[in-house]
Amino acid sequence: MNKLNHSMQKNKDALNTRTAKVGGYSFIVTIVVLAILILINVAVSKLPSTWTQFDISAAQLYSVTSSTKAVAQNLDEEVTIYWITQEGEEDTVIEKLLNVYDALSDNITVEKKNPDIYPTFAEQYTDETVENNSLVVESGDTYRYIAYSDIYVSDYTDYYTTGSVAYSFDGESEITTAIDYVVSEDLPTIYVLTGHGEADMSSTMTESLEKANIETEELSLLTVDEIPEDADAIMIYCPTSDISEEEAEMLLEYQEDGGCLFVISGLQEDDEMENLHSILENYGITAEEGVVVEGSRDNYAFGYPYVLLPELGDSDITAELSESNNYIIAAIAQGLTIGSTPDDVTVTSLLDTTSESFSKIDGYSLTTYDEEDGDIDGPFSVAVSVEDAGTGAMMVWISTDYIMDDTYVSYSSGANSDFVMNAVSWLIGETDSISIRSKSLSYSYLTINTTQANIIKVVLIVIIPLCYLLFGLEDVIRRRKKS
Repeated sequence: MNKLNHSMQKNKDALNTRTAKVGGYSFIVTIVVLAILILINVAVSKLPSTWTQFDISAAQLYSVTSSTKAVAQNLDEEVTIYWITQEGEEDTVIEKLLNVYDALSDNITVEKKNPDIYPTFAEQYTDETVENNSLVVESGDTYRYIAYSDIYVSDYTDYYTTGSVAYSFDGESEITTAIDYVVSEDLPTIYVLTGHGEADMSSTMTESLEKANIETEELSLLTVDEIPEDADAIMIYCPTSDISEEEAEMLLEYQEDGGCLFVISGLQEDDEMENLHSILENYGITAEEGVVVEGSRDNYAFGYPYVLLPELGDSDITAELSESNNYIIAAIAQGLTIGSTPDDVTVTSLLDTTSESFSKIDGYSLTTYDEEDGDIDGPFSVAVSVEDAGTGAMMVWISTDYIMDDTYVSYSSGANSDFVMNAVSWLIGETDSISIRSKSLSYSYLTINTTQANIIKVVLIVIIPLCYLLFGLEDVIRRRKKS
């Protein structure tokens, strides 16, 4: 009994020691801290993913631009994004991006549809074989299907020359333009002229118009008495033969009534395009004979003086490109000279060659890049915009057929496409149209002029090695002095 009492007293004394009190206090504090951490964790889990997830990916794959935020915040209608994916096969990047959209607006809802559970769900939206992680954006009776292959894009443009394939993530652009499409009541329509050997639109041009939610219709002026009233603009895309006098008159009448005209037409081997160029001459602009060759080494690319890197003019069309120091690549361009313009007409040069440029009148038959007798001195414009304050007519004319060639768009890192779509948006009055670039998963081309290339060579081959050599000599001399 005495032993038991002694033991109890001993334990009681132990609990009253400083060590026991500190230990008990630490235990209580630990429990309280753990409880606080659990509560914080639960509270944070309830917050929107945009507040708790940070995009540290190199390409900012699930960050969105101001264009997307503007579209989401201005929504007045309910939009549902259906994510078609099997359980356990969800794409992490798409999931995080969809979480961002879900948090941007109360009018956007994301629903996952497992094809194993809903095997016929996608059939009401597309006849294609639906891949995992494809999407459907729907509002009311309007919808757009986004294939997984449209989100992760493979570009084989350079495959046959370099063996490389460029991969990009186009999720934000596809989803945002789809949202804008399904909530828009009236989409702009551009009529594309046919009947003159026009080239098929490049895939980049077609996709750019679709992403801008611009509808296109073919138009033959030989089969109509007047331009359709619902035409927001007429596009002439890379014709290989001239239009007729009657067609030129119809287009001029269309402009006199305030119509908008967008022309991409460069040098042709067998046709001088007199009737087409008469539209330019109506505004005091002359299409010069031959192909423009640039004499300034800073203003042509890849060592070919006919692959121009023109200077950007001062315009709403070029403003953003100028701010981001983008290069437009204009290959095999025809020179445009701006003369005396009619009253109330403003002609703006969008792309300029330098004073060292000249037009080789031999055109495609040129045998030298040197200026010869008969060649026409520059500078020239290779793209112009026209505004007629009297009639309200507008026009953009680009004098190279290669501006939207997939290869040159790729080499310009998308700047060519941005330039063309800025021009189209300006024409149809959609100055706030959506323009979201895809995000490269591989690389982008760095377009530099010859002077910049030479500077880089000198720095890498001469200056840096010389600095290392001088540093080494200095170190050797210093060590010898010490010894």
